[in-house]
Amino acid sequence: MVFVIGAVACFAALDTATKWVSLSAPALMTVWFRYVLQAVLTGGVLLPRRGRALLRTRRPGLQVLRACLLLASSSLAFLSLQHMPVGEYTAVTMITPLVVMVVAGFALGEFVPRSRWLFLGLGFAGALLVVAPGGASADRVMALPLLVVAINAGYQILTSRLAQVDAPATIQFYTGVIGAGIASLALPWNWAPLSAATWGLLVAMGLFSTLGHLLLTMAYTRAPVSLLTPYLYFQIAFGAFGGWWVFGHMPTSTARLGIAMIVLSGVLVSWARARPGTAAAQA
Repeated sequence: MVFVIGAVACFAALDTATKWVSLSAPALMTVWFRYVLQAVLTGGVLLPRRGRALLRTRRPGLQVLRACLLLASSSLAFLSLQHMPVGEYTAVTMITPLVVMVVAGFALGEFVPRSRWLFLGLGFAGALLVVAPGGASADRVMALPLLVVAINAGYQILTSRLAQVDAPATIQFYTGVIGAGIASLALPWNWAPLSAATWGLLVAMGLFSTLGHLLLTMAYTRAPVSLLTPYLYFQIAFGAFGGWWVFGHMPTSTARLGIAMIVLSGVLVSWARARPGTAAAQA
């Protein structure tokens, strides 16, 4: 539980730093630096230990597709945070596990009880309240986080497929290398001079991202998903705190209601999964 809370604190700090950097740095340049730093850190740590085994993959096509989805998600997240408060953006993206659950029902043939559809509807309604006109902004760009959710759902489904045939270290390495390679193609047209403080924030973003994913992995190797999932919603609180502390933003009453609906839907799904007999019913 402590590892999960630490991980989501890192992710909230990442989003807050991203919003700050978005005020002075081009989106693609920021995404490029994040992936380059991830590739350097992952390769520097794992290549000396694993050697060529790190490069072996049984599904290179899926590796490329997964990296492209994450690159698209990162870019859209950057654009979303340019126009949305951190807390509201975080809340909307937290319906991703619910969407993954439903997509898995179609793509992987997993059983999805009727109650889960109701919980998904509750979470989606909450997300619409957060991004609805009359909140922080009435701009159409407020729909961007919903697109981030859709792309992240596909990304997580691909991750589950790849995890069955490739090592996690290999998946992480290819994600950074492929993402950095694709972003580098457009970098000459998106380069801009940055201040030392902005470069420092870019480094911090890479460290927050790497540490957050490491803590999350450590958590899931020690406890079941049903126990840990409710603690993921601490990220909304951390994100709202970061938005208030750095940017002075407080969610509106409508946004707070939507956030509460999203949290409730996620907790209900976790509770339903943890009930005795749930596994047998799904089987």
